[in-house]
Amino acid sequence: MRLDQFLTRALNGALSRSRIQSIIAEGGAALDGGPALIQPRRRMTAGETVHLSMPELVDADPLPEPIALTILYEDDALIVIDKPAGMVVHPAAGNWGGTLVNALLHHCGDSLSGIGGVRRPGIVHRLDKDTSGVMVVAKTDAAHHGLAEQFAAHGRDGRLDRAYTALAWGVPLRREGCVDAALGRSGTDRLKRAVVPAGRPDARAAITHYRVDAVLAEGLVTQIDCRLETGRTHQIRVHLAHIGHPLLGDDLYGAGFRSKAARLPAPAGDRLAALGRQALHARLLGFRHPISGAAMLFESPLPADMAELLEALSH
Repeated sequence: MRLDQFLTRALNGALSRSRIQSIIAEGGAALDGGPALIQPRRRMTAGETVHLSMPELVDADPLPEPIALTILYEDDALIVIDKPAGMVVHPAAGNWGGTLVNALLHHCGDSLSGIGGVRRPGIVHRLDKDTSGVMVVAKTDAAHHGLAEQFAAHGRDGRLDRAYTALAWGVPLRREGCVDAALGRSGTDRLKRAVVPAGRPDARAAITHYRVDAVLAEGLVTQIDCRLETGRTHQIRVHLAHIGHPLLGDDLYGAGFRSKAARLPAPAGDRLAALGRQALHARLLGFRHPISGAAMLFESPLPADMAELLEALSH
């Protein structure tokens, strides 16, 4: 058996194979006290003993910040949070602080055992800045590997379940359906994604299942349940706009529908103006615990601003 395969099995998945390969390449593995090995593919033979030296964890670049979090569940392997609208998940240009990662670095502290040798939370999926709802984050290499594998399978094997509540303009002709349309970069705006031909080099398969839950404001608005089979950037926002029903408050993909707000009854129009974001909430997340294998399911109620808008639209 290859050295990296042997160590992956011997450690029962505590470290991903890629992480073990990195440690070996850095001189962290030796046989029977001999010189360091640098070939992860070296074949093991019976009777050999491997000594693995773990390098010191490197602190993450983002700084820990004492930001309040709504925690739905936490153990040694992972943490599930209810992300508020307005919070960026990961530091990037224009948002180097105040992010979910900054908050998790402060909250988790030394309980982060390191992702790829860096003491940081393992982000396996993201929500847009202005989308609220349930997220799971890994605290260990093994949990990161196990969760990432589930998200990569896109729920097709039954382990992962993701549901969103959306408020969209108009009423779809079909009350239940599937949008299967590849997404890529928009040719007109670098911040946007767009439906593109499947053969384009940057095209990524994207599938959204939707169901109309309620018709509101005399047909001006619908409440839609969306379930993801894939998880592309802006997927629900682009797919609903593609079928002619962009999200309320989504100025990026629904700018042409702003005038419809004037047709809403006054309380609903006021609530939409106060919302100031796309009306999208990640209400449900189900997955298998990456260590124990137990089925886990978490739900988040609509945040107050979106709940008040829905209430106003319902009258």
